[in-house]
Amino acid sequence: MPDVQKSESERQEELFRRRRRTRSIAIGVALAALVVIFYAITVVKIGPAAFVREL
Repeated sequence: MPDVQKSESERQEELFRRRRRTRSIAIGVALAALVVIFYAITVVKIGPAAFVREL
């Protein structure tokens, strides 16, 4: 196949997709960190008694 140069709009579209993917990953990581923080705060507030249960 011959080398086909990408048009300017195709390059811009590729750049846009790459930036969107990077932004989505960053949002996902931030959301996961927030979940971990909320979980840790909840465990600290409830205390160690939350893990001691009679079976």
